[in-house]
Amino acid sequence: MGRAFEYRKASKLKRWGAMSKLFPKLGNIITMAAKAGSPDPDMNPTLRTAILNAKAQNMPKHNIEAAIKRAQGKDAADIKEIHYEAKGPYGVQLIIDCATDNGTRTVANVKAALVRNKSEMLTSGSLNFMFTQKSVFTFYKTDDMDIEELELELIDAGLEEIEETVEPQEEGDDKAIIKIFGEFSAFGDLNKALEEMNIEVKSAKHERIANTPIDLTDEQMEEVDVLIDKLEDDEDVQAVFTNIN
Repeated sequence: MGRAFEYRKASKLKRWGAMSKLFPKLGNIITMAAKAGSPDPDMNPTLRTAILNAKAQNMPKHNIEAAIKRAQGKDAADIKEIHYEAKGPYGVQLIIDCATDNGTRTVANVKAALVRNKSEMLTSGSLNFMFTQKSVFTFYKTDDMDIEELELELIDAGLEEIEETVEPQEEGDDKAIIKIFGEFSAFGDLNKALEEMNIEVKSAKHERIANTPIDLTDEQMEEVDVLIDKLEDDEDVQAVFTNIN
């Protein structure tokens, strides 16, 4: 990995500092989940997962409660999920997931960021066959965890792949984490299995995994990272998935 990893690590740490932009994005997801189902997380698995992911990013309790309350208001904004597809430099493909109450504003901002960084919007559906949606769960590895035993325990719940990696920290040493991958439809079963094993999940989400990932040089990665930063800076953009290895 070398310098490319260190660059991406520094870039990620820089993004973590922008909590003023992160919390509204997490709030939108919570509001959508609460509006689509029960405002009680015990009765609404989607909301429970949204709250879990928000807490993992240190979102304050009062922000979470405000996002749930907002969904119950008569004048609650109609926040919708929108997905855009794009082609970047060096063969980079991007799927941009958004949550917005103003699609006109969102598409204009996304297009502007793409054009200014040598990229272009593609027709919806152009990259469907290039990515596969997966259920992805992340949790910290503890001393008593055995990867092989975890794999055996989770196979019946839909586990496809398990990997151990590290997560960069703003302060102190990096932490060992475990990521597990399963089919898109296995999200509920995997979530339930982890709960029954008393594993504290750090994040649980659907991700788009590139079927044919590509490698970039350090210099190319720096240029593409500028584009990803610009997209992620937008308040309506929830996630940016790429085919970068």
